[in-house]
Amino acid sequence: MKQNVTRGTWGVRQLIRFCTVVFGVLFFWLLGFVVLDIKSIPGPDYSAIEQKHVASDLVDKKEQVEAEIVDLERNIESKQKQQHLAGDSSRNLQRTIGQLLEMQKLSIEKEVSLSESEKKNLSTSLNHFLASQTDYQQLNQDIADMTSSKLLLGDKLRQIERQLSEQRKPANKEYETLSESHRLRLAFYQLAILLPLLLVAGYLLVARRGSVYYPLLLAVGGATLLKVTLVVHEYFPSRYFKYMLIAALLAVVAGLLVYLIRTVAFPKREWLARQYREAYERFLCPICEYPIRTGPRKFLYWSRRTVHKVLPRGDGAGAEEAYTCPSCGTTVFEACPACGKVRHSLLSNCEHCGAKKETEQS
Repeated sequence: MKQNVTRGTWGVRQLIRFCTVVFGVLFFWLLGFVVLDIKSIPGPDYSAIEQKHVASDLVDKKEQVEAEIVDLERNIESKQKQQHLAGDSSRNLQRTIGQLLEMQKLSIEKEVSLSESEKKNLSTSLNHFLASQTDYQQLNQDIADMTSSKLLLGDKLRQIERQLSEQRKPANKEYETLSESHRLRLAFYQLAILLPLLLVAGYLLVARRGSVYYPLLLAVGGATLLKVTLVVHEYFPSRYFKYMLIAALLAVVAGLLVYLIRTVAFPKREWLARQYREAYERFLCPICEYPIRTGPRKFLYWSRRTVHKVLPRGDGAGAEEAYTCPSCGTTVFEACPACGKVRHSLLSNCEHCGAKKETEQS
């Protein structure tokens, strides 16, 4: 029974392509969630590694020195504020004393003595000024002493940090080794999921090429391939990644080349049918591509590219005759056993009566 192959309308075909892309994006997101879950596996703990190599009393000593430096800085800041206030007070007292001395000078010039309250104010201001100067000098000395202590603690802290740095070197080396091992373990877990999925998708893409569900397989294969590429690029150095990429491309191209060579050497029935159809459309022998010179094209010359530029004269009625290729001996046109008219010998159906003929597979 003759079957009609339905491809669907243009809109349906475009919708299928759109849904294929959307399905591929969603599947890529799904793989991304899987990869993120694998990345969430905790790695090595640096603090635990540090405790094995660094002396705890040295760490405590460093923290104590840092706390002492912080206290000194806070005390120095407090003393500087007190010194600033004492300086302001001294300047105010100095101005007051200056005014009182000026009043005393004027009174001497006018031969008028100061009152007892004015003398008392002058004496009190002088005492306060001297006390303020004494406090200012004491604060200055305290700030100098604390600054000196801070410098000594800073030298002590730098010495402790040098000792810690020496002790942390093996800890850092062990942490880097464990981190790199953890990264490779994460890459292995991710590729252990992605690579089998990629191989299955690639196999199905080749084995089920003619399946009606081929777009689904194409979306899954494309999304998986992209995710595998990103994972390999993330976890492997660029100098290794370029070799892996070239090796993968060589494998893909070699596989495609082998597939094409086998397709030409051992063609399937549908491939042969397509090859025969294209040859008949260009009036070339389907086997050797020698021009089919029959009817009005008998004395013309053309090739695959110039066939549409060479226009035969006449109505083409003379082409209805049996024909054998003079180059390879293949029967190109023959009489139909059903209706007796001339038909294409290498195509499945007669163009006059539709009688079906099983074509041979090379």
